[in-house]
Amino acid sequence: MIYGVILAGGIGSRMGGEKPKQYLNLKGKPIIIYTIEKFFTCPDFEKVIVLCPEKWVEHTKNLIKKYIAPADGKVIVTEGGNTRNETIMKAVDFIESEGTLDENTIIVTHDSVRPFVTHRIIKENIEACRKYGACDTVVPATDTIVESADEKFISGIPNRKIMYQGQTPQSFKALKLKKLYSTLSDEEKEILTDAAKIFVLKGEKVALTDGETFNIKITYPYDLKIAKSLLEDEE
Repeated sequence: MIYGVILAGGIGSRMGGEKPKQYLNLKGKPIIIYTIEKFFTCPDFEKVIVLCPEKWVEHTKNLIKKYIAPADGKVIVTEGGNTRNETIMKAVDFIESEGTLDENTIIVTHDSVRPFVTHRIIKENIEACRKYGACDTVVPATDTIVESADEKFISGIPNRKIMYQGQTPQSFKALKLKKLYSTLSDEEKEILTDAAKIFVLKGEKVALTDGETFNIKITYPYDLKIAKSLLEDEE
């Protein structure tokens, strides 16, 4: 079975204000609703699991009832964890509680504040995950990447031709992810930036799938302006 996993645990500190950024309105609808709609309308998913902070669970359920009325049963809202990867593992635990976790179960994990993901990206994630067990959505780096070990001076400049910028979705065989996560040390968990790194740390291959430059993550106030322009272009 295939599950969509939407990660909505962010508190939006870089956006300013008390409301997490995924709940900010974008041309009449909360950002998170645009994202859920993309997954809800994809026929490949058995269910779509939305994970958010505990105090926002009921609010999220109410938003789904308001904007996606027929979603009952297919979209599940539950509490996330303290970190990104703990949240993903809570989704895996939910799937296991449903009795549907096996070696073929796939999860397609996605940031709730990337509302411009396409069905093409989602479907190619599923195909790559079936074939390789794990995949990451990326776009080639267009800017030169500069390393600074001391945050003051350049310590290295990698070859841009082999550099990519990671997006989401990231997709995994869920049971394999669970097993690999259980082998991580506390030190390894501390350096994780996303779930793909779990596979990399354990020497497992992670395939690349093509993202889109417009598959932006809405993080700062300026990103809202870009998002509004993208929606206007779609009209």
